[in-house]
Parts: sequence; structure tokens; C-alpha cells
Amino acid sequence: MAAFTLKINGERHEVDVDPSTPMLWVLRDHLNLVGTKYGCGIAQCGACTIHVDGDAVRSCQLPISSAEAYEMTTIEGLSENGDHPVQKAWLEHDVPQCGYCQAGQVMSAAALLKSNPSPSDQDIDSTMNGNICRCGTYTRIKAAIKSASGQ
Repeated sequence: MAAFTLKINGERHEVDVDPSTPMLWVLRDHLNLVGTKYGCGIAQCGACTIHVDGDAVRSCQLPISSAEAYEMTTIEGLSENGDHPVQKAWLEHDVPQCGYCQAGQVMSAAALLKSNPSPSDQDIDSTMNGNICRCGTYTRIKAAIKSASGQ
């Protein structure tokens, strides 16, 4: 066990865990930030996506020992009232069905729009390719991202 100081959603958190513990489990089990979901555990589905210094990262494969120096944002910290442009577009386009993948989808889309405010269809497809939606709402996801970008 080791003590780590983390900056998550603008707040400092102290945790004492094994250095190899993935951030996903630190978030969910130690900090009660359960919006980030466990999907596959091998960084292939995108359900566990968070922002690390603004970049979309799969938290299931990020050991806490590699995360302490960074500022992290979870779905809970994306906006206080759920009014981030991506979240609003998600509702406007009725994207969620079961909702399980949505936190990861939203976090990937938000990171894309932060780095590329006017993405092409190819940019959206390329970025979102690693996020799996079991319900197959990919067409609505793309439409929501375009809407959030003002296209």
C-alpha cells in the first residue's frame, strides 16, 4: 500500500492503495465516483473513459502510480449541472438506450471537441471507434457530436 494524492474534478483526494491499482477501481471503490463504468477491463470498450489532462484515457488500464501527477476529470466533473454541450446534445438526439456506455462515450466526445471543435465525419469515426455501444446508437452518437460542435 502507498499513499497517493490525486486531483480529480478540481478537488484533491488522498487514497492509500496498492500502486498497481487501476484508476477505475480507485474512482469507484475508494472515491465513490461510480459514473465511470467497468466494461471489459482491457481498454477495448471505452466505458471507463476519463480525461487525464484533457485527453481521453481508459481508466481500467491506468495504474494509480502513473496518475498522481495529472489532473483528471470524470463524468461527474464534466459539468456541475449536466449542461456540457455534449451532454445537452446527447439528450437532444436521444442517444442513450441502456446507458451503460454513455459516460465513456460522452467523455471521448468531449475530449474530441476540446481538441477539434469542428471535427469531420472521419475525425468523429476515428475518435469514437474505440467506444462500444451495445445498443448500436452510433448514428445518434455521431449526430449528437456534430450538434455539440455546432455543425
